Amino acid sequence: MNKNSALRGLAFLAGLTLSGIVLAHGDVVPQAVNTEGLEQLGKEWRDENPYRAPYENHDLAVEIGSSAYNQNCARCHGLEAKSGGIAPDLRYLETDASGDEWFKERVINGAVRDGAVYMPKMADFLSQEALWAIRTYLESVHVDE
Repeated sequence: MNKNSALRGLAFLAGLTLSGIVLAHGDVVPQAVNTEGLEQLGKEWRDENPYRAPYENHDLAVEIGSSAYNQNCARCHGLEAKSGGIAPDLRYLETDASGDEWFKERVINGAVRDGAVYMPKMADFLSQEALWAIRTYLESVHVDE
């Protein structure tokens, strides 16, 4: 590609970005999560991850959580929970009750700074079962700092 073609391409992309056609995340719709096979938890939120080992269907929770994470969380938090810097790297989230507390607070309340939504209230879109399955998946890819 010659220099003029490259410059025209960059100018075109800059124009799209300035016009608002190119959006970082777009207006994404959360994807439904099938939690069949996991204990149904009801409406009252648990304080700790009920699918953590030695839960009998722990491996199924990891599998469901992996799929749910990749469909609903990866666009901001990164594939395999490896953040590229847009959002926190969830592999470093504590794997105990303190990590559960942070996770629960964030998925229920989301994150807003200066009026800008940094994370939606995912509990408005996904079931408690789906969100705890995501938490279970995140624990399976945890790394120590």
